[in-house]
Amino acid sequence: MAKQSAQFQCRECAVLLPKWSGQCPDCKSWNSIEEIPTIPGGATARTGWHGPGNRAEVITLDQVPTSDTPRFSSQIDELDRVLGGGLVEGSVILLGGDPGIGKSTILLQCLTAISQQHNALYVTGEESPQQVSLRARRLNLPGADLQLLSSTCVEEIIVQAGSSKPAVMVIDSIQTIYSNSLQSAAGSVSQIRESTAMLVKFAKQSNVAIFLVGHVTKEGQLAGPRVLEHMVDTVLYFEGDTATRYRVIRAVKNRFGAVNELGIFAMTDAGLKPVSNPSAIFLAQHDQPVSGSVVMVSREGTRPFLVEIQALVSECHSGNPRRLSVGLESNRLAMLIAILQRHGSIPLYDQDVFINAVGGVRIAETGADLAIILAILSSYRDRPVNPRTLVFGEVGLSGEIRPVSNGEERLREASKHGFVNAIIPRANLPKAGSFKDLKLTPVSHLADTLDTL
Repeated sequence: MAKQSAQFQCRECAVLLPKWSGQCPDCKSWNSIEEIPTIPGGATARTGWHGPGNRAEVITLDQVPTSDTPRFSSQIDELDRVLGGGLVEGSVILLGGDPGIGKSTILLQCLTAISQQHNALYVTGEESPQQVSLRARRLNLPGADLQLLSSTCVEEIIVQAGSSKPAVMVIDSIQTIYSNSLQSAAGSVSQIRESTAMLVKFAKQSNVAIFLVGHVTKEGQLAGPRVLEHMVDTVLYFEGDTATRYRVIRAVKNRFGAVNELGIFAMTDAGLKPVSNPSAIFLAQHDQPVSGSVVMVSREGTRPFLVEIQALVSECHSGNPRRLSVGLESNRLAMLIAILQRHGSIPLYDQDVFINAVGGVRIAETGADLAIILAILSSYRDRPVNPRTLVFGEVGLSGEIRPVSNGEERLREASKHGFVNAIIPRANLPKAGSFKDLKLTPVSHLADTLDTL
């Protein structure tokens, strides 16, 4: 039998090299040489060529059988929402997040619940079986039906999973898994890519849903090669401040559902609990109206929820005023301050401006523009906005108020929580009589909004 060897390839120019070096001799790029395994016969494992007998047939699109994608519940409602309705057979889900955010906790809760109805396998590469068992006992989770495997070799994991035939499998974490076909250390770019490719192939062939736990860098991105996110079906980010009890799971890629969907959880002594009404935790909690506080309706995926935007404007005693935002984009804050100065005649060149989205939530949509501007103005004038007033709308550079998507759903969410006033873009004004208990104030320009207040 031919001895298996390894080759090295530059990921920038794809040149093959007999050994590793720090700099590619062809394209002169640094740290771009990666190890790729070879199979007998001279073909590399990356090409996937196995001879002329392994051929595919060309068919038309109409010949492809269509049926509903089989799903089953993860037994956690908020996780099902993020996944698009449940787990899909043969799907591979990558879950990343900061250390201690709760990745292993929620997956252990998920698998212990699924194990009551389906076979489930938890593969631990970072923790010992005793540590996993202690966590399950601390959370009062039933572990009689959950299968546990402590291994870091991907070939051994696939063999054991083929014997136990689980419906769901968790790999905790992918950075600890290695393949015997590579000589590099576990956690390297080549090892992560090769191990993930083998697990994805196993999932598609055996219809096993696999969760991969991934580490993140200090910039908040998933560690490892960028191709890792392209190989999997779903990419989830676990967000939140470890100092608070609320956690958010955000889907940034989902081949079987909507992206930018949110799942909100609360960390308790019994683990992560789903939050069915997130508006209750992001709303204002003031005994009396305060300046600099405005409530808006944000929309992530299919869910609208209310968020309190807080602003603090104070006099700057240095030559460089600060503009700081938490949960909102800093560059957009600077742009909104310039719009307020130009079209609202509000001098903020000598003022420090601080913006915060309550609850640790991150707002990425432009529908928060009008709420941010009004919160800044309220703090600057020291005049509170009615706490039962809702605001949303995008603000253009010329001061116009642009409409946002799903305006009626946002108003319906506000009406359900007892709001009585709403300042909205004129283009989002619904039909007459749609919201009788909600006084709607349509605006088309920033000057109209300031006159209304």
